[in-house]
Amino acid sequence: MKQRLSIASAVIVLGMFVLAAIPSVVFAKAGTGKNFANPSWNQTLSSSKRFIVLTNMNQEAVLDMETGLVWEKSPSTDNLSWYLAKSHCRVATTGNRKGWRVPTVEELSSLVDPSQANPALPAGHPFTLPTTDADYYWSASTYASDAITDGSNALAVRFDTGGTFYGSKSSSSWHSWCVRGGAGYDTY
Repeated sequence: MKQRLSIASAVIVLGMFVLAAIPSVVFAKAGTGKNFANPSWNQTLSSSKRFIVLTNMNQEAVLDMETGLVWEKSPSTDNLSWYLAKSHCRVATTGNRKGWRVPTVEELSSLVDPSQANPALPAGHPFTLPTTDADYYWSASTYASDAITDGSNALAVRFDTGGTFYGSKSSSSWHSWCVRGGAGYDTY
């Protein structure tokens, strides 16, 4: 009986080691040796190392090595409501790929470099923004105080200052900047 328990205990311990190793294998980007299960949150990368324009996506998308997110190189310049921005990203085929979405406010803010202005993006970034850098970009995040009430407002990031603002989801005055990967968005 003791021998059976020892074997069972050894199998359980071995299984725990195998399961602990799975995430790094599952999230490794094939052929690159990069592990996006553990993004580089503990370091700041220079723009030349942080952003990679993806040739396999017709140079229409940019991989952010700090977050593991893939961004449109040129965000939309159309004035859209929050609802239409979400729809726009959902049907986008940027770089001949589907699977785009509106980023959360945290994801969108991760592009902001507070030491920069007009635009508030890291120096040397590869993005092509509209000529009016003060444009607002919708996030998928509902304004927190509204979530308790009617949820009619959402957060946005303004890229001349990098500030976060909120506005009516039905207002058609802001843009969308689609992203792939990451956690996703709220359900409002």
